[in-house]
Amino acid sequence: MFLRPAMIAEIRRDRVMTGLEDGASAAVTRTRAIYERLRRDIIQGTLLPGEKLRIELLRAKYDVGGTPLREAMNRLSVEGLVTQSEQRGFRVTPVSADDLLELTRTRCWINEVALRESIARGGRDWEERVLLALHRLSRVPVVVDDSRMNPEFSELHRVFHAALMAGCGSRWLMDFNDLLFDCAERYRNLLAVIGGTGRDVHGEHRAIAEAAIERKTALAVGLLNDHYEKTSGTLLRAIEAGGLTGR
Repeated sequence: MFLRPAMIAEIRRDRVMTGLEDGASAAVTRTRAIYERLRRDIIQGTLLPGEKLRIELLRAKYDVGGTPLREAMNRLSVEGLVTQSEQRGFRVTPVSADDLLELTRTRCWINEVALRESIARGGRDWEERVLLALHRLSRVPVVVDDSRMNPEFSELHRVFHAALMAGCGSRWLMDFNDLLFDCAERYRNLLAVIGGTGRDVHGEHRAIAEAAIERKTALAVGLLNDHYEKTSGTLLRAIEAGGLTGR
């Protein structure tokens, strides 16, 4: 049987974990926990772009040792959410207009491939998954307090976009899509004011889902790309106006 690199890595981790003593296993768990907390705080904007990640301060804040903290930041640097230099240590990766434009282009490329494959390969289970995700997403507001992204919307938004791609049959594409989604989510969460755009976001999602379910591939891809580019445009205007914090 041919094993993909991701599968080989998983087998290796399983073998390592099998031989670990309790203390080593606990260390792995601590590293995973602090990685998830740091990642969430970066994506949600609690840790701002360009902010220096001082080991001692973070140890106190997260009540964790220096070793799992460094391991977690090394992992985040691989994902592009943290940058590291020998002289300056770790920092949250800055945001910029150029980075946002590149991110948006890449999302359009990757998601077009995944969506085309989902439409071509997806069956009734895929259709039902998309419609259920759309229904749940449509029931929650995008923002709360008129100025803050609704956490429930953020999670259901992720589920909806993942559902659209889920029929593609490629875990590689799905994993890359998840990473790109998180990078884009960080930009959205950094908007100082995200209301007043005049967009019908729920309507955009409904149109994309309907086109996909009806197997109107070109229309679905066009609507999805337009959806991303509208969000990117709003964020670019915010960057130019100084409305993104931590630049």
